[in-house]
Amino acid sequence: MFKKFLITIVSISASVAVLIDGYLMFFKHDQSQEAAQSQATAASDTESESSTTTSSSTSSSNSTMKDGTYTGKSTSTEWGDVQVKITVASGKITQITVLKYPTGGKSDEINSRSLPTYKQEALAAQSANINQVSGATETYKGFTGSLQSTWPRS
Repeated sequence: MFKKFLITIVSISASVAVLIDGYLMFFKHDQSQEAAQSQATAASDTESESSTTTSSSTSSSNSTMKDGTYTGKSTSTEWGDVQVKITVASGKITQITVLKYPTGGKSDEINSRSLPTYKQEALAAQSANINQVSGATETYKGFTGSLQSTWPRS
């Protein structure tokens, strides 16, 4: 009787945790899309107001990232080090290569699903300001830490 009760409680707790995690993951994703959309709207409003201002702001944002290949610092996490390399062309990040990340055991499963997502989001955002994949907190810390240390300045 006690075992059935315990199993029921654990099952309910796990279900609630999965539901909350899923809700937060989609809620965060929707918020980031709304923020990007509002930034794009603001940028198009600025473009229509003054084409001179737009061209100078565009060139200044491109000038913050000098073309080349940059290797980030190896960032230590609880499960191992993470290190990335970026390629910048025409002032934009065009490629992110993960040089080092934790392997073995559960790390293989976590990193096989989280690293491609982190790379894709960082390329889309052109920054380390990306959403965290649930269950991959340490990889997130290492990836964003190493990515931030690559920031090329002109």
